[in-house]
Amino acid sequence: MLSPLPADFADGALRLWHLLLHLDFFKYASIPLVAGVVGWSTNWVAIQLTFLPLRFVGWPPWLGWQGIIPAKAGKMAAIFVDTTMVRLGTLPELFQRMEPDKIARQIVTSITPRLEGMTDRILEQADAGLWQNTPDLVKQQVYRRVQECLPDLVDDLMEDASHRIEELIDFKHMISSRLVGDPALLNRLFLESGAEEFKFIVRSGFYFGFLFGLVQLLVWILYPAWWVLPLFGLVVGYATNWIALNVIFRPLEPRRVGPWTVHGIFLRRQREVARIWCRLVTREIVTVRSIIHAMLHGPNSAATRAMIRRHIEPIVWKAAGPVKLPAQLALGPRKMELMARYVGEMSVTVSTAPFDDWHFNRERSAIVEELLRQRMEELPSEEFQDLLRPCFQEDEMKLILMGAGLGLLAGVAQLVFVFGGG
Repeated sequence: MLSPLPADFADGALRLWHLLLHLDFFKYASIPLVAGVVGWSTNWVAIQLTFLPLRFVGWPPWLGWQGIIPAKAGKMAAIFVDTTMVRLGTLPELFQRMEPDKIARQIVTSITPRLEGMTDRILEQADAGLWQNTPDLVKQQVYRRVQECLPDLVDDLMEDASHRIEELIDFKHMISSRLVGDPALLNRLFLESGAEEFKFIVRSGFYFGFLFGLVQLLVWILYPAWWVLPLFGLVVGYATNWIALNVIFRPLEPRRVGPWTVHGIFLRRQREVARIWCRLVTREIVTVRSIIHAMLHGPNSAATRAMIRRHIEPIVWKAAGPVKLPAQLALGPRKMELMARYVGEMSVTVSTAPFDDWHFNRERSAIVEELLRQRMEELPSEEFQDLLRPCFQEDEMKLILMGAGLGLLAGVAQLVFVFGGG
């Protein structure tokens, strides 16, 4: 036979039952629903404000907004290099993986069809009349000698560049300038690799908010003070953001909790994220074209141009062969030297053209992608989280407090418009 309930408990339960019968069901049902909507909306707004707008909107510097990631593109790019790229491969190693000998062959293949035209422009630059009056047979000999010299020249040039790659390229500047110049690409690094986590943050806002709302409902029934709804709105806006961010990255290592294995949501997807992230990096950031462009136009471009001229200028004399003596007599040493320099400058100008080939870039990228992916899959969780964590760490508290503020406003609105001011 069941024991009777204690009198005081039964009386309290009876009072609560009578209270519930006299309540407006729809008003009170709105409390957990509004809390869920507040949790969902504050998390959604937080994600939007993290990435958008790409450019500052408003009246700078204080009145307006720019997405947190685009606003700190330089810092985020530096973090990207310092916390991730250095763990996956050095610049010399990545360049060797791209196979400089095949890069050299691509240059030769691309330039060879244009050699005659380039040779004509070079020699006409020195003395148009002399070259135009040169017999066609002699011109053909010059074209042939230039074509014969080109493969060895490019091979030597690429070998030299391979040994001096860190001297010729500021790797951090190369990546930073690419990402700062294209904030949409910087956003994609985070949005594509963390797509599932961002969806979870938004969805979980409703679930966590609804659970908080049930507690809020009970407190409001028993103690309907005017400050309860605004206070709980603030708590919901704050807590849903905070909980979602921590569930993504914690715990770092899998842990058994009863029949379940608990692990950070982002960390569980390490293999999938590595595939997405490495493909984007190797096809749009660290490419053969971007490396060559950084050599020719980056902070250390003067060293690259000097290296190119040093390799190419001697070829001018070797290739000139049949017209070398007449050219020297007609032009003089000074003009011949200027012509050699012009060859070097033209070579710099056309150096990026061979890398407009989409197929060649994709082929080289696939090799580097495989290396980076394997290494990223092997990263310990503590290091792997640095791939996405900086996205949230930058002004993380600002976003959480913003969520709290929006929740507070929602609580005030609910108090005024649903319960008539309490």
